[in-house]
Amino acid sequence: MDMKYSDEEIRGYFMKLDRSRFIDEQKTLAALDRPLPIGHGQTISQPSLVLSMTLKLELDSDDKVLEIGTGSGFQTALLSRFSRSVYTVERIRALHESSKQRLMDLGYKNIYFHYGDGHEGWKKHAPYDKIMVTAAAEEIPENLINQLAPGGKMVIPVGGLPGQELKLVEKDKEGNMRDSTFEHVMFVKFKKDTD
Repeated sequence: MDMKYSDEEIRGYFMKLDRSRFIDEQKTLAALDRPLPIGHGQTISQPSLVLSMTLKLELDSDDKVLEIGTGSGFQTALLSRFSRSVYTVERIRALHESSKQRLMDLGYKNIYFHYGDGHEGWKKHAPYDKIMVTAAAEEIPENLINQLAPGGKMVIPVGGLPGQELKLVEKDKEGNMRDSTFEHVMFVKFKKDTD
């Protein structure tokens, strides 16, 4: 039986998730609510933003989730705990390999890893109930819209610097789209191709 998780359940697990396990340098700063570098020009987002984005998806125990931008695997771990499966795509091979090893070592069993261009999504396993994008796109990629199931939700930062908007994109049962902005943010750019 599928179950919708409460904000309190997600917050409770999030508070116990040790961010220092997901960074290699500056571990002493892990508890601060700020982004930190993870190498290769990428960052791990500030914890409050990771939580806010996750809550917007309204995760369900039966959800199949697509994550674009595995990074260090911190967001992936949170999504994994509150969904049936997570399909995560990373375009930087070193991050793909290190986060895969880290999450496997931590015991997460419902995560599937793909090294590739996030603009393509992961068509093989589509459609997805929820999509989480962790890099800023100039516009919402058509491939991701197509891979979102009817009734699904996507969280994605959109726009250039400065002035990105964090959007909640919803697709109704008929396939009609609507989006709303719930925060102003600054993410790394959503790049095409790998490495």
